[in-house]
Amino acid sequence: MPDVTARKDVQTLPTVEGDLWAEFRQVERLTLSLTQTYTHTLGKYSRFFIELENRRFMATHCETCDQVYAPPRPLCPQCLKPTVWLELSGTGTLKTFSVLHFSPGSNADVRSLATPYIFAYVLLDGASTLFPHLLRAPLEQVKSGMRVQVAYGDSPVEHPIHLMYFVPAE
Repeated sequence: MPDVTARKDVQTLPTVEGDLWAEFRQVERLTLSLTQTYTHTLGKYSRFFIELENRRFMATHCETCDQVYAPPRPLCPQCLKPTVWLELSGTGTLKTFSVLHFSPGSNADVRSLATPYIFAYVLLDGASTLFPHLLRAPLEQVKSGMRVQVAYGDSPVEHPIHLMYFVPAE
């Protein structure tokens, strides 16, 4: 249950002689503070994020359609059968990318990114789908078709997806 506190005060705004609206210049101002605590679960995707902490990159595989999903999906979108976990090597090919000169600031991890930064779409080796995420590389070296690999950070993060990023493969 959220904790709400409120403060109310009445204020009369300045008027000048002959002001037709003088009677409407008294306003009530409310100041509200809202504090809320909530627990969020990553649900069926939790193993993906737990394994990122263990420096393992997991995908899911549909044994019926033989598709490999990275990011993982609990159900195959083609046949709606449950998928199974599969570890990928973390290497892949950069298919396309965008250079972002403005951060949307969606959380502290994103707000801390120095601009410009590179948002990449990578086809991981063994995967059937593109994985969108950050690529840390000098912009002049980035080109579609280049080989990349997953790297893992050691700093605390607000969201576990920021435990990993892509770098050029050596």
